[in-house]
Amino acid sequence: MVELTAGELEATFAPEVGMVGCSLRHRGEELLGQRGGLEQYAETGSSFGIPLLHPWANRLGGMHYGQVDLDPERSPIRLDEHGLPIHGLLSASPHWRVTEQAADRFLAAFSFDRPELMLAFPYPHDLNVEVTLTPGALAVQTTVRPTGVTAVPLSFGYHPYLTLPGVPREEWLVELPATERAVLDDRGIPTGANDPVDFEPGPLRAQTFDDLFPGIAPGAKFALEGGGRRVQLVFDAGYPVAQVYAPEGQDFICFEPMTAPTNALVTGNGLSRVEPGAQFSARFSVAVSRVT
Repeated sequence: MVELTAGELEATFAPEVGMVGCSLRHRGEELLGQRGGLEQYAETGSSFGIPLLHPWANRLGGMHYGQVDLDPERSPIRLDEHGLPIHGLLSASPHWRVTEQAADRFLAAFSFDRPELMLAFPYPHDLNVEVTLTPGALAVQTTVRPTGVTAVPLSFGYHPYLTLPGVPREEWLVELPATERAVLDDRGIPTGANDPVDFEPGPLRAQTFDDLFPGIAPGAKFALEGGGRRVQLVFDAGYPVAQVYAPEGQDFICFEPMTAPTNALVTGNGLSRVEPGAQFSARFSVAVSRVT
């Protein structure tokens, strides 16, 4: 475990369990949805907190992309209720190592060259995550560096579960700075069409979300407010897509930064790559402040 402290914020990460962010506390109160917690994440991959979804976020539309045939018997692939590969390959992986650590910052590294991973994503690379805590925000920067002769497709993301302690869900004020929403099929896979949207800031009430929003501008702020506290998920750089997830009856909402749309490895839509000799970095932050 790595624990960071800065002002009224405290954060805990578990590099030994998939680099998951276990906790973000403001004035001692938890801001991350815990669901089954660290033990269940380690055992089953059931996500909570702030998990990394790599090398693909959300899900793929089938068991094949490019020249790759996915095999759950040979690679650590989790399947959703439709039998689709979901949340990448690194859920709860124990193979991270911390390379630097201070009271308010740490670095962790992962070498994506293990045989069981390469069978499902044959693009060798190093993955580095820098986590920084300031009195106003938690920042997470993720860097991909190819280590072979092949460009690495960029389709990863994070799945932060945010909550407001002591505030009923229906009273949460939500801001979604999205201008278009992807049309999804009944499996949650984009059809290729988008609809324009214009969300007015307001209470969540009984609304539910499981929606994909492309075209997110750098610096966009998805916000959650209530009980004298404002929490913003800031898409600082490198994340042009957001998934918003707020299921019925659950006291959390997820503003998920993604480097590419759902199923981009299959369709190529919105998919970029980082070439050998170069690197790619993406950054998001969770800003926390008091409001009156």
